[in-house]
Amino acid sequence: MLQTFTHTAITDCGVGVGAPLFQGSVLDNTWTDRCAKLSRAVDKLSLISAQDALMLLRISFSAPRVQHLLRCSPSVDNPSLDVFDSHLRSALCRIANVDISDMEWTQASLPIRYSGLGIRKVHSHALSAYLASAASTSDLQT
Repeated sequence: MLQTFTHTAITDCGVGVGAPLFQGSVLDNTWTDRCAKLSRAVDKLSLISAQDALMLLRISFSAPRVQHLLRCSPSVDNPSLDVFDSHLRSALCRIANVDISDMEWTQASLPIRYSGLGIRKVHSHALSAYLASAASTSDLQT
């Protein structure tokens, strides 16, 4: 009976509760898919007015879109986080029709109350989101 089971490496384990549970190829593929979806959304945002596109980018297509993945998967060192952030930056450049510097991108990623645009970088939030999730379930884990 045990001979019919196939051995699967822990890095190739599937998705649990909508997000990969371990680092590996499944997590990489999930991030690649999220980056591709953001890229398609950015192409469509250029079809609407700049103010509406900026609001949609900030509220729907940036960090809130991948919050579940950030909280459930150990994505801290994943190179796709930088790719996702570069897609966000290029989206902001396309929407505002300007080329922004690194300093301006840092300011744009600040919350609105601190004079930013509220477009959060996922790379800077990955560790805190994952640790917050782990801390909030510590009773359950023990």
